[in-house]
Amino acid sequence: MGVGWAGVQHAEAYAKLPGVELAGIAGLEEPVRRELAGRLGVERHVAEWEELFADDSLDVVSVAVPTFLHAPITIAALERGLHVLCEKPIARTPDEAASMVAAAERAGRVLDVAFNHRQRGDIQTLRRVIEDGRLGRPYYAKAWWLRRTGIPTLGSWFTNREQAGGGPLLDIGIHVLDYALFLLGQPRVTTVSASTYDLLAAGGFGDAETSDKTGDGGGFDVEDLATAFLRLDDGGTLLVEASWAAHRTAGDEFGITIFGTEGGADLRVVDMEEIGTLKLFSDVAGVAAVTELHPRAGTGHDAVVARFLDAARNGGGGDGAAAAALARVVDAAYTSARERREIALS
Repeated sequence: MGVGWAGVQHAEAYAKLPGVELAGIAGLEEPVRRELAGRLGVERHVAEWEELFADDSLDVVSVAVPTFLHAPITIAALERGLHVLCEKPIARTPDEAASMVAAAERAGRVLDVAFNHRQRGDIQTLRRVIEDGRLGRPYYAKAWWLRRTGIPTLGSWFTNREQAGGGPLLDIGIHVLDYALFLLGQPRVTTVSASTYDLLAAGGFGDAETSDKTGDGGGFDVEDLATAFLRLDDGGTLLVEASWAAHRTAGDEFGITIFGTEGGADLRVVDMEEIGTLKLFSDVAGVAAVTELHPRAGTGHDAVVARFLDAARNGGGGDGAAAAALARVVDAAYTSARERREIALS
């Protein structure tokens, strides 16, 4: 349910898979909903999610709606006996995330969260490089997603803390946290020291030219840039940056730089290109060497949906706990920025 960009990605991914029937689509934007249903051959499309849940034929549901609706809709779906694939972030707060995880455990159903970036071909390739030991032991990483003018419409629900839960750190920075920790082997975050800023948005700078987000949030009371320094339980450290607005080169860029004991790596993805620039750095007989890899494109949401359905059919799926852990890291970052101190995570 939900017919924004993410909801469309989910629907199209389901439609590609054999043995899957799209039973219905729910979304408030009637023209978009009607077009999507017609294109994918879905007979039933409704405005309200409660109408969709009245369908006894449902087995799974995707929740791709504004963040403040993730917890209530996901919990209702789990209590209805459905497996749930929720868009990122899992929720606005750790408490909401914990309530979703608890609901999945009570229901005995799969709760997964759509982190599609880790399914990219370049990130999967870099993960294999690290697993093969080509970097030695990674000990420092810097990962980022930076936009010069990327605020998802000033005054939309995205820019209202009550509805969104936070700004770019929770919106796009959560992807950065997920793929960075995935690449580093899923170490546990032990402490967080962060700063957030809203200096540019307050002056009206940074609104995305192509964004059409809606909602009645009004105003701007989230950050437009965040930086967080994370200590990891394996002794490593990770620096995360996320911005919607910054005086930097035009466009959109995310990536990661990793330093290891035997080599380094740098991945940069510009303007959502299918395959980023991936370079490895090493030392050959005392001479600096650079190798550029050329990965295949990944499958993004297609892979996320396929893995979710496999878990729903065959068991062994998640309960949302990993995504809830990321929510705790982001919450600690916001607390650190507000209180200007390092926050320890238990």
